[in-house]
Amino acid sequence: MKSYLKLTILILIVTFTSCQDVVDIEVQTAPSRLVIEASLDWEKGTLGNEQTIKLSTSKPYFDTTKNLGVIGASVKVTNDSNGDEFIFTDQNNGNYITTEFVPIINQSYTLEVIYNEENYTATETLMSVVDNVELSQSREDGSDDEALEIKTSFNDPEAEENFYLLKFNERGDLFSTFINVKDEFINGNEVSIIYEKEDDKDSNTFVFEPGDVVDVEVLGISEAYYDFIGILIAQSEGVGLFGTTPVSLKGNCVNLTNPDNYANGYFRLTEVVKKTYTFK
Repeated sequence: MKSYLKLTILILIVTFTSCQDVVDIEVQTAPSRLVIEASLDWEKGTLGNEQTIKLSTSKPYFDTTKNLGVIGASVKVTNDSNGDEFIFTDQNNGNYITTEFVPIINQSYTLEVIYNEENYTATETLMSVVDNVELSQSREDGSDDEALEIKTSFNDPEAEENFYLLKFNERGDLFSTFINVKDEFINGNEVSIIYEKEDDKDSNTFVFEPGDVVDVEVLGISEAYYDFIGILIAQSEGVGLFGTTPVSLKGNCVNLTNPDNYANGYFRLTEVVKKTYTFK
């Protein structure tokens, strides 16, 4: 009988009270950078031909102006084996769209973005994902034996090294929860990942109740993206009492024209399973 791994993810938010004094804090500023959101996700059961890449520019943290998308850029993705080029058409709102992309598992692709006469590029491989994802509910495996939790289960392939990204989003929640998993210690076994929430009125977070609907995505990702998203998840959780100060996180998009003016964001290609679960 194969063993399985249980990972419990809790949303824990600590609230601190403070005085009402107003404190002016000078924060560091950085030059505006191109932000490339190039996530080409091939959902199982679809052609995967419709893909969108989003371009924008970074802005100061406390800047409340609307973050306008970048227009006028040139965006294409090339199949590194046969040279097929997929042109992403400018929609004049920061979105660049193609309806002709051809996804091929384990194929390497190169992204090219030309903006303000500077050439940005990145190379990534389209990774596969398992096709036996099952969702269920329980109250027994999380930290609170009275709270509902959702369990995502699948069998990890034994013959290969695999990296996964799981995304959980309850309908109505503003933010999603992400979990990155590698099969270093679970290779070839059944994997069971538990997602549970706790009540916190300050953050408008509540335990799951019957009738709640959760969208779940399981993505197959590269090792490089696993490392990148792991750091991003850790930074998004904030700096603890003994944590290190977050540093600028660079993706895989390189500026060939001016290396110091690198872009933020990441070019990834993944196969993804999407499922929805309604609590009973």
